[in-house]
Amino acid sequence: MNKSKGFCFSISILVSLVFISCGSNKLTIKDKMVFADNCVVAHRGAWKKMNLPQNSIASLKRTIELKCTGSEFDVRMTADDSLVINHDTEFNNLTIEKTNYADLIKFQLSNGEKLPTLREYIKAGIENNISTRLVCEIKPSGISKERGSIIGVKVVELFRKLHALNKVAFISFDYDILKKIKELIPTVSTQYLEGDKSPEQLMVDGISGADYHFSVYKEHPDWIESAKKNKITLNVWTINDSADMDWLIANKFDFITTNEPELLLERIKFSAVLK
Repeated sequence: MNKSKGFCFSISILVSLVFISCGSNKLTIKDKMVFADNCVVAHRGAWKKMNLPQNSIASLKRTIELKCTGSEFDVRMTADDSLVINHDTEFNNLTIEKTNYADLIKFQLSNGEKLPTLREYIKAGIENNISTRLVCEIKPSGISKERGSIIGVKVVELFRKLHALNKVAFISFDYDILKKIKELIPTVSTQYLEGDKSPEQLMVDGISGADYHFSVYKEHPDWIESAKKNKITLNVWTINDSADMDWLIANKFDFITTNEPELLLERIKFSAVLK
């Protein structure tokens, strides 16, 4: 990264921080939202059964229709600082962080959508939605840790501008991004993905939840009770097998992230019948 680019990034984060903190050192969420009373988080939206593109607005809307408690999606930033929704580092063989948005949208998703911006995604996610949280994964920057922090601040600021902070949970593999978000908004939900921090450590650092791969909980079964004891929410990814779903439901996980939200909703109903 050249010096002028780094200077622009530093000014960008400074302006965002000042804007968020104006009148107060921390931002609070005024209105709480009541989410659907289930544990289903659709991974990159509810795309699989309907053959929709992952991380598309169509898969988001389908999740809302299903009344899942959450719809997960991934945020990256282009070379010209546009926040876009895409899981992989590349889109149509173009590295997102090194490509301008105008060049990326020359290519469409499989259903004809263009690559969504975060602004478009949030607007679609808050429209006619009274039950589904937006589970926003902020991808670490492949360029620098500094850029990752800038992305985190820009994402938070956009949610604030669109009055959607009451509908979001932020997740990331980058622990520093989550800690920065928690500094800005102490009351917002933050969940860590890497799986290398105990629930006790998350509690000390003010991180709200453990969102770990299933294998982590198998390796550290004591973390399940520890999380409950320390009021750390339990999320797990990415669960598509019905037997695993049943085990997690029985162990009262708060959230289960899945590519099969319809199946998980069925397993929840089945477990309720058995009680």
